Amino acid sequence: MSKFQFPKSITSRPVYGTLAPRPGKAHLMIADAEGAEALLELAERDTDLMAKSHIIYIPKETGDTYVEKLRAVGPAQLYVGPSFEAATQRIRHVLGEAHMGLQVYLSGTEGLMGQAMNEATTAGIPHTAIQTEHRGSVARRMQCVHCKGITEDVMTDPFVCSHCGLNLFVRDHYSRRLAAFQGVCIDAEDPGNVPDPVELYK
Repeated sequence: MSKFQFPKSITSRPVYGTLAPRPGKAHLMIADAEGAEALLELAERDTDLMAKSHIIYIPKETGDTYVEKLRAVGPAQLYVGPSFEAATQRIRHVLGEAHMGLQVYLSGTEGLMGQAMNEATTAGIPHTAIQTEHRGSVARRMQCVHCKGITEDVMTDPFVCSHCGLNLFVRDHYSRRLAAFQGVCIDAEDPGNVPDPVELYK
């Protein structure tokens, strides 16, 4: 099982639930990596759901074991892409063509769900029609508040900004607009005084 129980935090930090089948004529499912597990569990709970579903899946690894399993549950459409960026135009097209009542299911890493949530709400999908379930990696998508650069898949605190090289403290403050957590320079007042990095949640 690839579920993780996040500790309690500040109110801006997203809270994730468990995907559940909902009635609707159309369903958009976006997942990456182990997020496929949640979609497969949905298919088990409602065998009719997949025939009305468009799945956009980003494996993140070659030799992913979930692609064939997703295909086997019989979705109306299945797109497998190399990255969220590569899938963005397809996501925007599906959302742009959507009719009232579209149900959106997001599952996988926080980075994937945050970016997909941003696309859905920008397209006018109400929050009540969007479900999220975290699966897999706890790596974060971080924005440096100093240079505004985004570093993907951050697993340690502190970490080095991939754009400006500053040593950044991993904060729980989350920007829904950017779909990223915020990182602040940890040694601004005492340059070079940087603690050893530790793995997130350890």
